[in-house]
Amino acid sequence: MPLITAPNLDAGDDFYEALLGAHHGLDAEASHAFNARLILLLANHIGRQDVLLEALSAAARATPVPPASPASPVSIDAPTPGAASPRGQA
Repeated sequence: MPLITAPNLDAGDDFYEALLGAHHGLDAEASHAFNARLILLLANHIGRQDVLLEALSAAARATPVPPASPASPVSIDAPTPGAASPRGQA
């Protein structure tokens, strides 16, 4: 199973808001620790070494995106209107 890099979230904006909310009130150290725990939980859920290594490689190549203000969330790799959903691809 290759890494899915096309938009694949049911409610991306809702998740983004929940992620911001989870970080609310955390200092930098606590925020980094939260991110590490979240990454390890999601890596465990994925469970495939090949997919995880591909994700590490893709993240290392990605251009950092400046943080968006909560009033104007930014979608990375936003789907093209009318494009088919990648959901269900193997």
